[in-house]
Amino acid sequence: MGLFTFLLLSLLGLACYTSAEISPQIGVCYGQLGNNLPPPPKSVELIKNLKANRVKIYDANPEILKALKGTDLQVSVMVPNEIITNISSNQTLADQWVLANVVPFYPETMIRYLLVGNEILSQPDTTTWFNLVPAMRRIKYSVKKYKLHKIKVGTPLAMDVLESSFPPSNGTFRSDVSVKVVKPLLQFLNRTKSFFFLDVYTFFPWSSDPINIKLDYALLMAKNITYTDPVSGLTYTNLLDQMLDSVVFAMKRLGYPNIRLFIAETGWPNGGDIDQIGCNIYNAATYNRNVVKKLMSKPPVGTPARPGTVLPAFLFALYNENQKPGPGTERHFGLLYPNEKNVYEIDLSAKTPESEYKPLPIPTNNEPYKGKIWCVVAKGANRTELASALSYACGQGNGTCDPIQPGGKCYKPIKSLVRHASLAFSSYWAQFRNVGGTCYFNGLAIQTAKDPSYGSCKFPSVTL
Repeated sequence: MGLFTFLLLSLLGLACYTSAEISPQIGVCYGQLGNNLPPPPKSVELIKNLKANRVKIYDANPEILKALKGTDLQVSVMVPNEIITNISSNQTLADQWVLANVVPFYPETMIRYLLVGNEILSQPDTTTWFNLVPAMRRIKYSVKKYKLHKIKVGTPLAMDVLESSFPPSNGTFRSDVSVKVVKPLLQFLNRTKSFFFLDVYTFFPWSSDPINIKLDYALLMAKNITYTDPVSGLTYTNLLDQMLDSVVFAMKRLGYPNIRLFIAETGWPNGGDIDQIGCNIYNAATYNRNVVKKLMSKPPVGTPARPGTVLPAFLFALYNENQKPGPGTERHFGLLYPNEKNVYEIDLSAKTPESEYKPLPIPTNNEPYKGKIWCVVAKGANRTELASALSYACGQGNGTCDPIQPGGKCYKPIKSLVRHASLAFSSYWAQFRNVGGTCYFNGLAIQTAKDPSYGSCKFPSVTL
């Protein structure tokens, strides 16, 4: 780094970042919650084919770290949530974890970030909240002890760390963590020249309020939609910038205006349940391509509050992962199918012109679904697991399984486990959806708009 460049970066508060960290780079999150995913060596090959610069894994999987040896991919490794509390008060445990999970692979595997936990402040265990920063300090001490000079320590947080995010100038951290957790975190990040890692998805605010938030604005493709912050006077052309700047203003409010952001996760679901709006291949491709175009721009465009600033990022995720719990969108964020084929074409280096991509399928669910939905057994469901799920659904009471009891209208055919389970799933979901019940059952169930009723056996449904 030349003297002039160093002085210039010093003025910007960036002098302690390496050249790789201040150049546009986009990586991919390599999750492993699937029973049909390619092995690590093949996955690394696929990541390189996407032209990613970085990869983030959600543990310290030795097979993956071994497969990444000798590549030019910068790697982020995660310290698991469940050991944070123990590490926070025990330097020996922190040393042991780093010695076992990082030292054997460094520097041949280009580990650059140790992320302590995942969205800790979104978890219900408040004890871990207050142990987070002490654990980060322990891990940082271990990194220094073993002379892992190129590794920074951070922790990814979700947007729910904010109490207020609109307008962006009103960005404020939650009162339950602002003073006791976030301020010490910012002090740590500032002192160690690390990043504020943020999981930021425009899909979620848009899908919860598609009337007031325009889809094009959330997809970073708005041409005539802008929002001007009444306090800062800054004008926004997309929802991602708004969300990022709300965190910038929140950090400034606590006295740390210059800590750099790192997008630890962003993306858009390429599929989901029937009742989930906007999750389709067209939107996912559009959003992720626009994010790549924006973040890889040269010179960098930054955000309205931080123009010209590079925003390193990870797209979520490498694969559609079939064992992720929760709504259907959770299993449909992948750039690739488990069979290694692209869900849609994308080039994370931003060098492929849009005109070279094949046409995308026309979206059909950008408006809320209206009609009846049933919850039925998914194709290929494991019979042993299905029997257990049936017992669970029937055990919830409220007459959930009365129709499949002897003499009930849906009792026959007697040996039809799939039909009985589908009735139980639909009945359970219809009764308990409004209090948090889901049509999932550990991946054994799916939503359908096709009425599974037969003869005199009528399946309960949810009407939207």
